[in-house]
Amino acid sequence: MSGAGNENSEKWTWSARVIPNVVPRAQFRTTLTYRLHPKLTTGVEFNPRAATAGDRVNPLVNWVAVTETARRPALILGTSSDRIGTPRGQSFYATFSKNLKRATKLPIAPYVGISYGTYEHRWLPLAGLTVSFTRKLSSTVIFDGVRVHPLLNYTHGRHAFSFVLAFANKPGFSYSILF
Repeated sequence: MSGAGNENSEKWTWSARVIPNVVPRAQFRTTLTYRLHPKLTTGVEFNPRAATAGDRVNPLVNWVAVTETARRPALILGTSSDRIGTPRGQSFYATFSKNLKRATKLPIAPYVGISYGTYEHRWLPLAGLTVSFTRKLSSTVIFDGVRVHPLLNYTHGRHAFSFVLAFANKPGFSYSILF
């Protein structure tokens, strides 16, 4: 999670994720977001394999409430569909993130936070770590409060590709494009 805000000229992002052999809602997901402001993105998530029509579309909001500085972490608030292992629901989250490269000389950026999921009606801890190997290649490990999901990410211009291991053992792929 980046806490710097986004100043790119592209305002739209379309993405698709495929993870076979997980709950149907999470097997295929596509999103379309629009950056209203460098700190505020909104959009829609579509999960065509969700059990009911009401569970197929979820709102997306990501707000960098406090930007990251050399000394201060970012505070990010938002909402999306509930975690990968749930058949339905919405989540509401708050995270603190900080790129620690300047302080540690290591290309790492951790985040911690909390999420409330409407499927189980409970609060869960969140955590993650991104390690940048090169300008284009990185790895992210996500803990959604229940399970770990490692990713290997490659970016090229406006395109981003990710290999995902949902639940640390269910392979999938994600693609995003900025426009």
